[in-house]
Amino acid sequence: MPGESDNQATLNDRPSVTTLLNSPEFYTELNNLLISDGNKESLETLSNLLLPITKLDATVCKGPVLPVNDIRGIDSRSYSKNERYLRCKLASLYRVIDLYGWNYGTCYNHVSVRVNNSTDQFLTKPNGLAFHEVTGSSLVKVDSNGSKIDPGSTTFGVNALSFSLYASVYKHRPDINCIIHVQTPAVAAVAAMKCGFLALCQEALICGPATSHEIQIDLDTNRLSVDEGVQKSTAKILILPNHGILACGANIEEAWHITFHLILACESQLRAVAMGIDNLIISSDQAAKQVTNTVAAGGGGVNTTDVKWAIGELEWSTLMVVLDRAGYHTGYIYREPLIRFIDKQ
Repeated sequence: MPGESDNQATLNDRPSVTTLLNSPEFYTELNNLLISDGNKESLETLSNLLLPITKLDATVCKGPVLPVNDIRGIDSRSYSKNERYLRCKLASLYRVIDLYGWNYGTCYNHVSVRVNNSTDQFLTKPNGLAFHEVTGSSLVKVDSNGSKIDPGSTTFGVNALSFSLYASVYKHRPDINCIIHVQTPAVAAVAAMKCGFLALCQEALICGPATSHEIQIDLDTNRLSVDEGVQKSTAKILILPNHGILACGANIEEAWHITFHLILACESQLRAVAMGIDNLIISSDQAAKQVTNTVAAGGGGVNTTDVKWAIGELEWSTLMVVLDRAGYHTGYIYREPLIRFIDKQ
């Protein structure tokens, strides 16, 4: 009996696959599968063979990938070109968070983006969709009150009370256009520490300074907000004691870049503080400034080409290459260096 390696070799043999697909026997077998209501297991097996099953192990979802870029035809006329692209990028961000397992299989973690710098409009995921189900068309457009401007392609709503918290950040921080609320166990633990977010490792320095803010609630309007100190802050890391940390950015790429390093930094801090804070070596202000300047140059700080990358842009583009090759159809527009690289593959 042929082994698994033999089957893989056969699948990789394109002439053999072409012969199989064109054979009368394959047509007959496929036809029998399609007309047989009781043969659902075989249908699923066939579907799994022919469709791009490319979910990584970190996600709870197993099965064919739902394309990110599903805004096509008549539906595309409802949005400007920039908004269509932004929708696909935000949906891709939800997928990346899902693949890393940072949403823990829930549908409540918050991620949002400002539609543009001059309007009171934001895109976010509707309640009820899991992260791996988010597509460009399913995102909901809301105003700062959490009221729906565009419901997207689902009938689900948005938690207006919860969104009011992030709306208050957007209001007082015009430099912030994307917010990711990170609540992994390590991040939540650091958010509850009196010592705050420590500059213990390079990942922490990449994130930059952090400021801590209390969550306030207005009982008259039933709206959440952060304290007035957020107006004076220029940090992209906003700690909400006992409620996780907001990773913010001027765009999706920067917010993702900060989120990635924030989670690594919190993992390191959680392990290090077990030795006692007095035994820890905190990075100097000079070292922190040097890392900040390096990161601000983009390209991971080691860019040797003539192409200028914004913070997190090169890293984000790399992730989109991975997703697109896995069949996610992100709709991402690659810059020239990566276009040449992809074409060579």
